[in-house]
Amino acid sequence: MLYCVAGLHLSGRRPLGLALAVVLVAGGCSGDMAPPGDLLGMEQAPPIIRSEPVAPMMSAAPVASSMFSGPDMAQDTALIPTGPDAPMQNVLAYPVSAGVDMNQMTSALPEGRVDQPVVMGIGTDTPRLAATPDDNAQVSQAPVSKSPVRLAGLMPRISNPLSTPQWAGGMPAAEKACRSRLKRLGVSYRDLPAINSGKGCHIPYPIEVTQLSGGIKILPAAKLNCQITDAFAQWVKNELAPAARLRYLSGVSSIRQLSSYSCRTMNSKRGAPMSEHASGNAIDVGKITLNSGQSISVRKPGFFSFREKSLLKTVRSDSCKYFTTVLGPGSDVHHKDHFHFDLRTRKRGYRHCD
Repeated sequence: MLYCVAGLHLSGRRPLGLALAVVLVAGGCSGDMAPPGDLLGMEQAPPIIRSEPVAPMMSAAPVASSMFSGPDMAQDTALIPTGPDAPMQNVLAYPVSAGVDMNQMTSALPEGRVDQPVVMGIGTDTPRLAATPDDNAQVSQAPVSKSPVRLAGLMPRISNPLSTPQWAGGMPAAEKACRSRLKRLGVSYRDLPAINSGKGCHIPYPIEVTQLSGGIKILPAAKLNCQITDAFAQWVKNELAPAARLRYLSGVSSIRQLSSYSCRTMNSKRGAPMSEHASGNAIDVGKITLNSGQSISVRKPGFFSFREKSLLKTVRSDSCKYFTTVLGPGSDVHHKDHFHFDLRTRKRGYRHCD
Protein backbone atom coordinates (compact mmCIF):
# COMPACT_ATOMS: atom_id res chain seq x y z
CA MET A 1 0.00 0.00 0.00
CA LEU A 2 2.93 2.29 0.67
CA TYR A 3 4.08 1.57 -2.89
CA CYS A 4 0.78 2.75 -4.20
CA VAL A 5 0.85 6.06 -2.14
CA ALA A 6 4.40 6.84 -3.16
CA GLY A 7 3.61 6.43 -6.80
CA LEU A 8 0.68 8.86 -6.65
CA HIS A 9 1.25 12.27 -8.20
CA LEU A 10 -1.47 14.87 -7.59
CA SER A 11 -2.10 17.89 -9.61
CA GLY A 12 -4.77 20.44 -8.86
CA ARG A 13 -4.88 21.72 -12.39
CA ARG A 14 -5.99 18.51 -13.98
CA PRO A 15 -9.06 17.11 -12.11
CA LEU A 16 -9.90 14.59 -14.95
CA GLY A 17 -6.37 13.16 -14.89
CA LEU A 18 -6.51 12.95 -11.10
CA ALA A 19 -9.66 10.92 -11.16
CA LEU A 20 -8.17 8.49 -13.67
CA ALA A 21 -5.03 8.13 -11.60
CA VAL A 22 -7.07 7.34 -8.47
CA VAL A 23 -8.95 4.58 -10.30
CA LEU A 24 -5.73 3.00 -11.56
CA VAL A 25 -4.05 3.18 -8.14
CA ALA A 26 -7.12 1.70 -6.46
CA GLY A 27 -7.26 -1.19 -8.94
CA GLY A 28 -3.52 -1.93 -8.55
CA CYS A 29 -3.61 -1.84 -4.78
CA SER A 30 -6.68 -4.13 -4.54
CA GLY A 31 -4.66 -7.26 -5.53
CA ASP A 32 -6.44 -7.98 -8.86
CA MET A 33 -3.68 -6.45 -10.89
CA ALA A 34 -0.04 -7.46 -10.67
CA PRO A 35 2.76 -4.94 -10.46
CA PRO A 36 4.52 -4.18 -13.72
CA GLY A 37 7.57 -6.16 -12.75
CA ASP A 38 5.49 -9.30 -12.02
CA LEU A 39 3.75 -9.23 -15.39
CA LEU A 40 6.99 -10.09 -17.18
CA GLY A 41 7.55 -13.16 -15.06
CA MET A 42 4.13 -14.80 -15.68
CA GLU A 43 4.08 -18.14 -17.69
CA GLN A 44 1.55 -18.73 -20.47
CA ALA A 45 -0.80 -21.68 -19.85
CA PRO A 46 -0.80 -24.42 -22.61
CA PRO A 47 -3.85 -24.54 -24.92
CA ILE A 48 -6.49 -27.20 -24.35
CA ILE A 49 -7.17 -29.47 -27.44
CA ARG A 50 -10.44 -31.33 -27.44
CA SER A 51 -10.16 -34.80 -29.09
CA GLU A 52 -12.83 -36.05 -31.48
CA PRO A 53 -15.15 -38.71 -30.08
CA VAL A 54 -13.94 -42.24 -30.88
CA ALA A 55 -16.18 -44.36 -33.06
CA PRO A 56 -17.74 -47.28 -31.20
CA MET A 57 -16.13 -50.65 -31.85
CA MET A 58 -18.03 -53.28 -33.75
CA SER A 59 -18.91 -56.40 -31.90
CA ALA A 60 -17.93 -59.77 -33.30
CA ALA A 61 -18.83 -63.35 -32.64
CA PRO A 62 -16.20 -65.69 -31.28
CA VAL A 63 -13.62 -66.69 -33.85
CA ALA A 64 -11.94 -70.04 -33.99
CA SER A 65 -8.24 -69.74 -33.38
CA SER A 66 -7.45 -72.08 -36.23
CA MET A 67 -8.82 -69.63 -38.78
CA PHE A 68 -5.95 -67.16 -38.30
CA SER A 69 -3.16 -69.44 -37.16
CA GLY A 70 -0.16 -70.21 -39.29
CA PRO A 71 3.42 -69.26 -40.06
CA ASP A 72 2.31 -66.09 -41.86
CA MET A 73 0.25 -64.83 -38.95
CA ALA A 74 2.99 -62.54 -37.58
CA GLN A 75 3.58 -60.94 -40.97
CA ASP A 76 -0.14 -60.38 -41.59
CA THR A 77 -0.86 -58.85 -38.18
CA ALA A 78 2.16 -56.56 -38.48
CA LEU A 79 0.41 -54.78 -41.35
CA ILE A 80 -2.65 -53.90 -39.22
CA PRO A 81 -2.73 -50.21 -38.23
CA THR A 82 -2.59 -49.92 -34.42
CA GLY A 83 -2.45 -47.16 -31.82
CA PRO A 84 -4.83 -44.43 -30.74
CA ASP A 85 -4.10 -42.40 -33.87
CA ALA A 86 -4.83 -45.23 -36.34
CA PRO A 87 -7.07 -44.01 -39.18
CA MET A 88 -10.01 -46.21 -38.29
CA GLN A 89 -12.31 -44.16 -40.53
CA ASN A 90 -10.40 -45.54 -43.57
CA VAL A 91 -10.48 -49.23 -42.52
CA LEU A 92 -13.10 -51.61 -43.84
CA ALA A 93 -13.85 -54.01 -41.02
CA TYR A 94 -15.78 -57.24 -41.36
CA PRO A 95 -16.72 -59.27 -38.26
CA VAL A 96 -15.80 -62.93 -38.76
CA SER A 97 -17.51 -65.85 -37.08
CA ALA A 98 -16.47 -69.47 -36.93
CA GLY A 99 -16.86 -71.34 -40.18
CA VAL A 100 -17.00 -68.27 -42.46
CA ASP A 101 -15.21 -68.66 -45.78
CA MET A 102 -12.47 -66.07 -46.26
CA ASN A 103 -13.08 -65.97 -50.00
CA GLN A 104 -16.73 -65.10 -49.43
CA MET A 105 -15.74 -62.28 -47.10
CA THR A 106 -13.22 -60.76 -49.50
CA SER A 107 -15.72 -61.01 -52.35
CA ALA A 108 -17.57 -58.09 -50.73
CA LEU A 109 -14.62 -55.76 -51.39
CA PRO A 110 -15.06 -52.97 -53.94
CA GLU A 111 -14.27 -53.92 -57.54
CA GLY A 112 -10.97 -52.77 -58.96
CA ARG A 113 -7.85 -51.69 -57.10
CA VAL A 114 -8.33 -50.34 -53.55
CA ASP A 115 -5.78 -48.65 -51.28
CA GLN A 116 -7.61 -49.08 -47.96
CA PRO A 117 -6.43 -51.94 -45.75
CA VAL A 118 -9.14 -54.49 -45.02
CA VAL A 119 -9.01 -56.04 -41.54
CA MET A 120 -10.71 -59.34 -40.81
CA GLY A 121 -11.74 -60.40 -37.30
CA ILE A 122 -12.30 -56.99 -35.70
CA GLY A 123 -13.21 -57.39 -32.02
CA THR A 124 -11.25 -60.65 -31.60
CA ASP A 125 -7.80 -61.43 -30.24
CA THR A 126 -6.49 -62.53 -33.64
CA PRO A 127 -7.26 -59.94 -36.31
CA ARG A 128 -5.54 -60.18 -39.69
CA LEU A 129 -5.17 -58.12 -42.83
CA ALA A 130 -7.36 -59.53 -45.60
CA ALA A 131 -6.07 -59.69 -49.13
CA THR A 132 -7.53 -57.44 -51.77
CA PRO A 133 -9.49 -58.96 -54.68
CA ASP A 134 -6.41 -58.61 -56.92
CA ASP A 135 -4.26 -60.52 -54.43
CA ASN A 136 -6.79 -63.31 -54.13
CA ALA A 137 -6.91 -63.60 -57.90
CA GLN A 138 -3.15 -64.03 -58.02
CA VAL A 139 -3.09 -66.65 -55.26
CA SER A 140 -5.99 -68.73 -56.54
CA GLN A 141 -5.06 -68.52 -60.20
CA ALA A 142 -4.59 -71.96 -61.73
CA PRO A 143 -1.33 -72.67 -63.55
CA VAL A 144 -1.48 -71.88 -67.26
CA SER A 145 -0.81 -74.80 -69.54
CA LYS A 146 1.98 -74.14 -72.03
CA SER A 147 1.03 -76.99 -74.32
CA PRO A 148 0.02 -75.95 -77.86
CA VAL A 149 -3.69 -75.53 -78.45
CA ARG A 150 -5.30 -76.44 -81.75
CA LEU A 151 -7.66 -73.83 -83.11
CA ALA A 152 -10.65 -75.19 -84.95
CA GLY A 153 -12.10 -73.57 -88.01
CA LEU A 154 -9.04 -71.42 -88.88
CA MET A 155 -7.81 -73.67 -91.70
CA PRO A 156 -9.93 -75.81 -94.05
CA ARG A 157 -9.77 -79.58 -93.82
CA ILE A 158 -7.35 -80.75 -96.49
CA SER A 159 -8.77 -84.29 -96.27
CA ASN A 160 -12.05 -83.03 -97.78
CA PRO A 161 -11.33 -81.48 -101.20
CA LEU A 162 -14.86 -80.11 -101.49
CA SER A 163 -14.44 -77.96 -98.36
CA THR A 164 -10.94 -76.71 -99.26
CA PRO A 165 -10.78 -73.42 -101.18
CA GLN A 166 -8.81 -73.37 -104.41
CA TRP A 167 -6.21 -70.91 -103.00
CA ALA A 168 -5.37 -73.52 -100.36
CA GLY A 169 -4.91 -76.33 -102.90
CA GLY A 170 -8.58 -77.28 -103.22
CA MET A 171 -10.58 -78.05 -106.32
CA PRO A 172 -11.78 -75.47 -108.82
CA ALA A 173 -15.46 -74.59 -108.76
CA ALA A 174 -16.13 -76.69 -111.89
CA GLU A 175 -14.77 -79.83 -110.21
CA LYS A 176 -16.87 -79.25 -107.10
CA ALA A 177 -20.00 -78.70 -109.19
CA CYS A 178 -19.31 -81.91 -111.13
CA ARG A 179 -19.07 -83.94 -107.94
CA SER A 180 -22.32 -82.46 -106.72
CA ARG A 181 -24.00 -83.75 -109.87
CA LEU A 182 -22.55 -87.21 -109.32
CA LYS A 183 -24.03 -87.31 -105.83
CA ARG A 184 -27.46 -86.34 -107.18
CA LEU A 185 -27.16 -89.15 -109.74
CA GLY A 186 -26.37 -91.66 -107.00
CA VAL A 187 -22.82 -92.39 -108.20
CA SER A 188 -20.46 -94.06 -105.74
CA TYR A 189 -16.88 -92.85 -106.10
CA ARG A 190 -13.84 -91.71 -104.18
CA ASP A 191 -11.33 -88.96 -104.89
CA LEU A 192 -7.78 -89.99 -105.75
CA PRO A 193 -4.49 -88.09 -105.57
CA ALA A 194 -3.48 -86.29 -108.73
CA ILE A 195 -2.10 -88.58 -111.45
CA ASN A 196 0.95 -87.40 -113.40
CA SER A 197 2.72 -90.22 -115.22
CA GLY A 198 4.61 -88.12 -117.73
CA LYS A 199 3.98 -85.98 -120.76
CA GLY A 200 0.32 -86.17 -121.78
CA CYS A 201 -0.57 -88.64 -119.02
CA HIS A 202 -2.19 -86.85 -116.13
CA ILE A 203 -5.48 -86.32 -114.29
CA PRO A 204 -5.41 -83.30 -111.95
CA TYR A 205 -8.51 -84.39 -109.97
CA PRO A 206 -9.16 -88.10 -110.63
CA ILE A 207 -11.90 -90.21 -109.10
CA GLU A 208 -12.46 -93.96 -108.85
CA VAL A 209 -16.00 -95.00 -109.80
CA THR A 210 -17.45 -98.21 -108.38
CA GLN A 211 -21.24 -97.90 -108.82
CA LEU A 212 -23.81 -95.93 -110.83
CA SER A 213 -27.44 -95.01 -110.31
CA GLY A 214 -29.71 -97.97 -109.56
CA GLY A 215 -26.88 -99.96 -107.98
CA ILE A 216 -25.24 -100.75 -111.34
CA LYS A 217 -21.67 -101.82 -110.59
CA ILE A 218 -18.60 -100.87 -112.62
CA LEU A 219 -16.26 -103.87 -112.85
CA PRO A 220 -13.45 -103.30 -112.24
CA ALA A 221 -13.52 -99.83 -110.65
CA ALA A 222 -12.69 -97.17 -113.25
CA LYS A 223 -10.21 -94.31 -112.84
CA LEU A 224 -11.65 -91.34 -114.69
CA ASN A 225 -11.98 -87.59 -114.56
CA CYS A 226 -15.24 -86.23 -113.23
CA GLN A 227 -16.57 -84.94 -116.55
CA ILE A 228 -16.58 -88.29 -118.39
CA THR A 229 -17.99 -89.96 -115.28
CA ASP A 230 -20.88 -87.49 -115.24
CA ALA A 231 -21.68 -88.08 -118.91
CA PHE A 232 -21.39 -91.88 -118.57
CA ALA A 233 -23.64 -91.96 -115.47
CA GLN A 234 -26.32 -89.91 -117.26
CA TRP A 235 -26.19 -92.16 -120.34
CA VAL A 236 -26.58 -95.35 -118.29
CA LYS A 237 -29.48 -93.96 -116.25
CA ASN A 238 -31.38 -92.29 -119.11
CA GLU A 239 -30.63 -94.57 -122.07
CA LEU A 240 -28.98 -97.94 -121.35
CA ALA A 241 -31.05 -99.05 -118.34
CA PRO A 242 -34.45 -98.20 -119.91
CA ALA A 243 -33.44 -99.82 -123.23
CA ALA A 244 -32.39 -103.06 -121.51
CA ARG A 245 -35.57 -103.13 -119.40
CA LEU A 246 -37.71 -102.61 -122.52
CA ARG A 247 -36.11 -105.43 -124.52
CA TYR A 248 -35.18 -107.95 -121.83
CA LEU A 249 -37.66 -107.04 -119.07
CA SER A 250 -34.75 -106.82 -116.67
CA GLY A 251 -32.58 -104.08 -115.27
CA VAL A 252 -28.81 -103.78 -115.60
CA SER A 253 -26.74 -105.39 -112.86
CA SER A 254 -23.17 -104.50 -113.90
CA ILE A 255 -21.05 -103.07 -116.68
CA ARG A 256 -17.71 -104.60 -117.60
CA GLN A 257 -15.23 -101.85 -118.51
CA LEU A 258 -12.13 -102.80 -120.51
CA SER A 259 -10.16 -99.56 -120.18
CA SER A 260 -10.41 -96.30 -118.27
CA TYR A 261 -7.21 -94.35 -117.45
CA SER A 262 -4.29 -95.63 -119.49
CA CYS A 263 -1.09 -93.77 -120.36
CA ARG A 264 -0.89 -94.60 -124.10
CA THR A 265 -1.35 -93.25 -127.58
CA MET A 266 -4.43 -93.70 -129.76
CA ASN A 267 -4.89 -97.40 -130.50
CA SER A 268 -1.48 -97.90 -128.82
CA LYS A 269 0.29 -96.97 -132.04
CA ARG A 270 3.81 -95.51 -131.88
CA GLY A 271 3.93 -91.88 -132.96
CA ALA A 272 0.14 -91.46 -132.77
CA PRO A 273 -1.42 -88.66 -130.71
CA MET A 274 -2.11 -89.37 -127.07
CA SER A 275 -5.36 -91.17 -126.42
CA GLU A 276 -8.18 -89.64 -124.36
CA HIS A 277 -7.57 -92.54 -121.98
CA ALA A 278 -4.26 -90.89 -121.03
CA SER A 279 -6.18 -88.06 -119.36
CA GLY A 280 -8.95 -90.23 -117.91
CA ASN A 281 -11.37 -88.75 -120.44
CA ALA A 282 -12.56 -92.04 -122.01
CA ILE A 283 -14.05 -95.40 -121.04
CA ASP A 284 -14.47 -98.67 -122.96
CA VAL A 285 -17.48 -100.97 -122.35
CA GLY A 286 -17.08 -104.68 -123.23
CA LYS A 287 -20.06 -106.42 -121.60
CA ILE A 288 -23.42 -105.65 -120.00
CA THR A 289 -24.89 -108.02 -117.41
CA LEU A 290 -28.60 -107.94 -116.57
CA ASN A 291 -30.31 -108.65 -113.26
CA SER A 292 -31.68 -111.84 -114.81
CA GLY A 293 -28.09 -113.09 -115.17
CA GLN A 294 -27.97 -112.75 -118.93
CA SER A 295 -24.81 -111.13 -120.33
CA ILE A 296 -24.68 -109.10 -123.52
CA SER A 297 -21.22 -108.91 -125.06
CA VAL A 298 -20.41 -105.95 -127.26
CA ARG A 299 -19.67 -107.51 -130.65
CA LYS A 300 -21.26 -107.85 -134.00
CA PRO A 301 -24.41 -109.86 -133.23
CA GLY A 302 -25.55 -112.91 -135.14
CA PHE A 303 -28.19 -112.76 -137.82
CA PHE A 304 -31.00 -113.93 -135.57
CA SER A 305 -30.00 -111.95 -132.48
CA PHE A 306 -32.75 -109.40 -132.92
CA ARG A 307 -33.00 -108.12 -129.35
CA GLU A 308 -29.23 -107.84 -129.10
CA LYS A 309 -29.02 -106.00 -132.44
CA SER A 310 -31.72 -103.59 -131.33
CA LEU A 311 -30.04 -102.89 -127.99
CA LEU A 312 -26.59 -102.26 -129.49
CA LYS A 313 -28.06 -100.04 -132.19
CA THR A 314 -29.86 -97.98 -129.55
CA VAL A 315 -26.69 -97.69 -127.52
CA ARG A 316 -24.75 -96.40 -130.53
CA SER A 317 -27.35 -93.82 -131.55
CA ASP A 318 -28.39 -92.50 -128.16
CA SER A 319 -24.90 -92.29 -126.67
CA CYS A 320 -23.86 -89.61 -129.16
CA LYS A 321 -26.03 -87.15 -127.24
CA TYR A 322 -23.72 -87.53 -124.22
CA PHE A 323 -20.24 -88.07 -125.72
CA THR A 324 -18.24 -86.39 -128.48
CA THR A 325 -16.74 -89.69 -129.70
CA VAL A 326 -18.54 -93.06 -129.99
CA LEU A 327 -16.80 -96.04 -131.59
CA GLY A 328 -17.86 -99.70 -131.60
CA PRO A 329 -18.19 -102.88 -133.65
CA GLY A 330 -18.03 -101.98 -137.34
CA SER A 331 -16.07 -98.74 -136.79
CA ASP A 332 -12.61 -100.31 -137.19
CA VAL A 333 -10.69 -103.39 -136.18
CA HIS A 334 -9.62 -101.85 -132.89
CA HIS A 335 -13.21 -101.53 -131.60
CA LYS A 336 -14.75 -104.78 -132.78
CA ASP A 337 -15.42 -106.04 -129.23
CA HIS A 338 -16.26 -102.89 -127.21
CA PHE A 339 -17.76 -99.44 -127.24
CA HIS A 340 -15.42 -96.48 -126.83
CA PHE A 341 -16.82 -93.28 -125.30
CA ASP A 342 -14.88 -90.07 -124.75
CA LEU A 343 -15.27 -86.28 -124.48
CA ARG A 344 -12.59 -85.15 -126.89
CA THR A 345 -12.85 -81.45 -127.75
CA ARG A 346 -12.92 -80.65 -131.45
CA LYS A 347 -13.26 -77.49 -133.43
CA ARG A 348 -16.74 -76.15 -134.00
CA GLY A 349 -18.21 -78.73 -131.57
CA TYR A 350 -17.84 -81.62 -134.00
CA ARG A 351 -18.91 -85.09 -132.72
CA HIS A 352 -17.63 -88.37 -134.17
CA CYS A 353 -20.16 -91.16 -133.79
CA ASP A 354 -19.37 -94.24 -135.93
